[in-house]
Formats: sequence, C-alpha cells, structure tokens
Amino acid sequence: MPKKLDKIKVKDVMTKNPIKVKPSEDVVFAFEKLMKHKISALPVEDNGKLLGIVTATDLGHNLILDNYKLGTIVEQVMVKDVATIKPDNTLKDAIEKMYEYGQDEGIINQLVVTEDDKIVGIISDGDIIKALKES
Repeated sequence: MPKKLDKIKVKDVMTKNPIKVKPSEDVVFAFEKLMKHKISALPVEDNGKLLGIVTATDLGHNLILDNYKLGTIVEQVMVKDVATIKPDNTLKDAIEKMYEYGQDEGIINQLVVTEDDKIVGIISDGDIIKALKES
C-alpha cells in the first residue's frame, strides 16, 4: 500500500456538509435528490443525528422493480448499520473500513464521517482515488 495512505487524513479529502435526507422523506424524492446532485448515497439524519443511509443503487433497483408501495419513506428502507469514520483517520483506515463493511470480497463505496455523533462529511472510494492521483 502506498505510504501516502498513512499520511492523508479523511478530513482533507471528504465532502464537507454532505447532502442529507430526513427519515420521513418519500423514497422517490430521496432518489430524485441522489440523481439531481449526482451522488451515490444520502446519510439519513434527524436533528443532526445519523440514523441510517440510503444508496442510489438500492433505491433505484427497488423503484425499477416496483418493490415500494406508494408513500414508502426512507426510514422504512434505510440501512441502519452505517459505516462511519472520524475526520482524523487516514485514508488507509478508510479503505480498511470499506473492505470490512463490504460483502463477498467487495467494498462499500462510502463512509459517513462523524464527530461527536454529528455528520461532518462523507468520503467515497472516488474521493480516495482522486486524492492518490493528485498527491
């Protein structure tokens, strides 16, 4: 693993103040928000507290298959076991956590960055690749 991964901090490459969604939001509106902003995941929060996460892949897949009843809200479909990381962790820590939470040798594509139980950012595999390319 490149030495840089031990040196670069999550806070230096994360997206600060990420777009979030409320648990009461309709899944269709949440999916539209993901598409409009060209992002792959939305942390679900209430009063700044992280409750879960929804991804474009999950929502899109289920909307196409018509798996949601009319009026389905984010809280009913969100993933509650959210992978989080601290701003002062390194990119090496982030990659290890992405593998740890992944399934079948895969990785998860993003981690919610939290500090004092508040959402302060989000970091994606793309952010990490971009940071390595630029460093």
